[in-house]
Amino acid sequence: MSEFSRMIDPRRIEARPYRLEANEAERAALAERFGLVAIGRLEAQVELERDGEAVDATGELEAEIVQSCAVTGEDLPVSIREPLAFRFVPEQPRGGEGEEEEIELEAGELDEIPYADSQFDLGEAVAQSLALAIDPYATGPNADAARKQAGLLDEDSTGPFAALKGLKKE
Repeated sequence: MSEFSRMIDPRRIEARPYRLEANEAERAALAERFGLVAIGRLEAQVELERDGEAVDATGELEAEIVQSCAVTGEDLPVSIREPLAFRFVPEQPRGGEGEEEEIELEAGELDEIPYADSQFDLGEAVAQSLALAIDPYATGPNADAARKQAGLLDEDSTGPFAALKGLKKE
């Protein structure tokens, strides 16, 4: 079960925006799951529209997180605002055991999320979108100074172009 579960029955979708807001315990659990220092706010507003047995979901995610700087480890506050677009589709029965069926996806099918039984978890889809929006290499204002102090070269001083630049000086 997801830390931020919001189960939706597609047969009972209402013609209104769904507002999801994570409480303190849910934010703490998600912060632990995603390796963050903290999640101060996680909200989403999502419109759901039935398309046969499938459900199209569009909206926006907003979050205030604190993550560690990838270089210094210092706390780094980050604001996230991301558009959301999913398509929840009923799970298709699999072929016989041992059979591997090759599936070719069209571009519009890449954000499809299968669901079993009669419900899908909108909260988990929002949580996964948050995880994808987090920059795993985010750096803070002291990162360059820490690199220099540690004797690490910056990007302009390394790589094939830096080597060519060095040849030009000779």
